[in-house]
Amino acid sequence: MARETKKAQSASRINWRLLWGVALLGAAGVSTAMAAYKVRRFVINDPQFFLSRDRRDAITVQGLRYASRWRVQRIFAGDYDHSIYLVPLEERQRRLLAIDWIDSATVSRVWPDRIVVRVRERQPVAFVNLRRGVRLIDSHGVLLEPPAQAQFTFPVLRGIGENDTEAQYRDHVALFLRVQEDLGYLMKDVSEVDTSDPENIRIIAQAERRAITLLLGDGNYARRYQHFVKNYPEIVKRSPQARIFDLRLDDRITVKE
Repeated sequence: MARETKKAQSASRINWRLLWGVALLGAAGVSTAMAAYKVRRFVINDPQFFLSRDRRDAITVQGLRYASRWRVQRIFAGDYDHSIYLVPLEERQRRLLAIDWIDSATVSRVWPDRIVVRVRERQPVAFVNLRRGVRLIDSHGVLLEPPAQAQFTFPVLRGIGENDTEAQYRDHVALFLRVQEDLGYLMKDVSEVDTSDPENIRIIAQAERRAITLLLGDGNYARRYQHFVKNYPEIVKRSPQARIFDLRLDDRITVKE
């Protein structure tokens, strides 16, 4: 009987200790929550954390060259005169990525009152002529609005249709880049690459100050082009008015009248 009494007393002491520990943890949790709430209110309402319109570096944008600075700044127009704590960074980043020239972007708070935007712009590889105007296109098939007062010396990529999908854009660009890589330094004389027919790539190149069209087929582009350049002086003597040449058979050049 005495043993049972001791066990009950011991269990009682353990229960009180457990309850006392739980109470302390609860009090600490409430205290921490209250402290966090006060800090949040302070950061939201104190003017020292506000994004000021009067401060030129309140929003710093890094990496911008061709993308519209006005379009970038407009995304943050509603954040002025509010705490930077309230700026939804992920949402602002998502809107930045909707700007055609921006490939990637990060938005960061710099305490107490600044926002820093870092962007990486897309790299165009060619021009595209569409009914709605001339556009640039990057290696992923994204169309870009040509920036004002910027000069590029890219060739024209033909074959992209007005109603083509983004996947088709990517296919055309991938084929263009394959031709460009194979031709290497020879691309300096190429003004247009037509990828309308993947099995018969056409290019327009300069030969002795004349624009000529070359049918290169589906491969061996550099080899066929070099063979043509080597034999062109003799060809032009025989066919001085010819402007289109079929190079689809290796080591053979056919004049297309």
